[in-house]
Amino acid sequence: MALRGEQRSHIDAIIRCAGSDLPIPGKASLIERSWKRCVLEHGLDPSRPRAARIVTSETLREHQDRADELLNVARAGVEQLYRQVAQLGYVLLLTDRRGITVQFLGERADDRRLRRAGLYLGADWREHHAGTCGVGTCIEEGISLTCHRDDHFDATHIGLTCTAAPITDPAGDVMAVLDISALDSPGDAASQSFALQLVLLHARMIEDAYFLRRYRDHHIFRCGSSREFVHVNGERMFALDGDGTVIAANTAGRALIARHPWPATRADGSRPHPPIHHLLDCELTDIWSIPLASDDQVRAFRTRGDGEILFGTVLEPRRRSGSGTGIPPADGEAVPALDALAADDPSMRKTLSIARRLRNETVNIVITGETGTGKERLARAIHDSSHRARGAFVAVNCAAIPEALIESELFGYRAGAFTGGRRRGMQGLLQQADGGTLFLDEIGDMPLHLQTRLLRVLAEREVTPLGADRPVGVDLRVIAATHRDINEMVTEGGFREDLYYRLNGATLRLPPLRERADRQYIIERLFAALSRERDSHVRLRADTISALLAYPWPGNIRQLRNALAYALATGEGTEIAVTDLPEECRTGAGNREAPPPEAAALPPDGQALHEALRHSRWNVSAVARQLGVSRPTVYRRMQRFGIIAPHLR
Repeated sequence: MALRGEQRSHIDAIIRCAGSDLPIPGKASLIERSWKRCVLEHGLDPSRPRAARIVTSETLREHQDRADELLNVARAGVEQLYRQVAQLGYVLLLTDRRGITVQFLGERADDRRLRRAGLYLGADWREHHAGTCGVGTCIEEGISLTCHRDDHFDATHIGLTCTAAPITDPAGDVMAVLDISALDSPGDAASQSFALQLVLLHARMIEDAYFLRRYRDHHIFRCGSSREFVHVNGERMFALDGDGTVIAANTAGRALIARHPWPATRADGSRPHPPIHHLLDCELTDIWSIPLASDDQVRAFRTRGDGEILFGTVLEPRRRSGSGTGIPPADGEAVPALDALAADDPSMRKTLSIARRLRNETVNIVITGETGTGKERLARAIHDSSHRARGAFVAVNCAAIPEALIESELFGYRAGAFTGGRRRGMQGLLQQADGGTLFLDEIGDMPLHLQTRLLRVLAEREVTPLGADRPVGVDLRVIAATHRDINEMVTEGGFREDLYYRLNGATLRLPPLRERADRQYIIERLFAALSRERDSHVRLRADTISALLAYPWPGNIRQLRNALAYALATGEGTEIAVTDLPEECRTGAGNREAPPPEAAALPPDGQALHEALRHSRWNVSAVARQLGVSRPTVYRRMQRFGIIAPHLR
């Protein structure tokens, strides 16, 4: 590769640095240390730039597996940071402790340049391979830094700027690195000072979120210099056992411990953490009584020795729930059928609160929401949790029954009422729902003349089957559902106003899945239910959950259920990877996955794949081994080319 003049000058500077003890003007000492490590310890030659190393899909999956819990915790912080820097031309990398990029966010328009530069999912940024760089040097030094332009060891990287911060585990060891990088960086290194603070802030947020999850079964003492912010941003956190001994601490907490070393030692010579009241000028009871100390549940303390004032609060351990349901009822009464429908989404909390209060009332209900949001599931939950649960729940899709049959289906008919009917007649769905609940889905598609008859049934509480000369009394509650704007239909004459008011004793709105704050709960609940149906013991990987959360789900919960069922049916092994999802679910905003090396091994057209399958007697596993790909990949290509095995036709 031909080198430009600035690249040659850069190489000469590194060689001089490696052979000299004199500082280099304009270079921080950590960059000089890294350059010397690269030459003297890693054996890298600055005159021989190395191409970016992207690990295979299998290796990447192994690294993601080890970082699975962190990926799950870090997702929100990673996406929040990327939204703040994307318009400034940055991409975002989250690497594991070994420097392998396990999550990546960037613009597809720059895909080729980013991959060539190593700013990609699966890229290896360890210092012993990539040389001085944001990620690798951050891992080596254990501190946050900006590696700007010619700070990089590799001469082909001197156009980049990379700002990285370590994410440490409770023992203080680097477990990941958060990095933002730009292909086209400004010349002045000082321009990255704000980027450094931003990355450091989000790295600490992710680190603290990981700490809170890991020690959620313990009391956590949280303290900081501001009384007003300690509940949301207590800088120091300590996990405590029942005796008040510190089990673990976050980065700021460990710094406080270092100022007040505990004299005790273990048999192996290691020094345990001290009791929390050794760090603070207080008694242990002062800590445990914080929840009762004041209205804001905060108490002031002084650190021992230096007298720094800190404001502290105590987070209680999580309470284990055997029900596994979502939101708790506001009135304290458990209603499992309704509670299981949501977790902590505000819109659902309001909807289910109303449903809980109305479940035993006689008022009819209209449920609105986009197709696939779970309107029938909510209606059935209301029925199952009401005193009508002993009666039948009869569901009618007004859009699915042919108009010529809907009248006889709803109202039933007597023997001989019309040619082609059953010899003994038929009881209609309205009578079948007597004593229970009639669910009318897509009520907006009911023909106008049947709306008139339904109105009479609701008003008089009796139904007259076709061909009958006298009505039959019915006791039923109607729950109707629609994705259409019934008010607009009433205005346009497409729906009877009097029927609408008879049906609409109360309106319950179901939000679309993309707007729900409890999407992860819905994903995990559906997946668990589908796994039980299949007697399957697989799990969803954290990056798969991230992909599912990023997808907008135009078909809502129904589409999600189908996607998870597809993944369970075609996936292999003990976990569901991103590549096991339907293709459309892998292209949501924020999802990036490296093209699997196996893609090139597949036949370029359907005919070649068909021949391979035919010669193997339609043994998909054999074809997968022959082509060096996974079975799900073969199935996806079969689906794409419309190839169907003979025994399935």
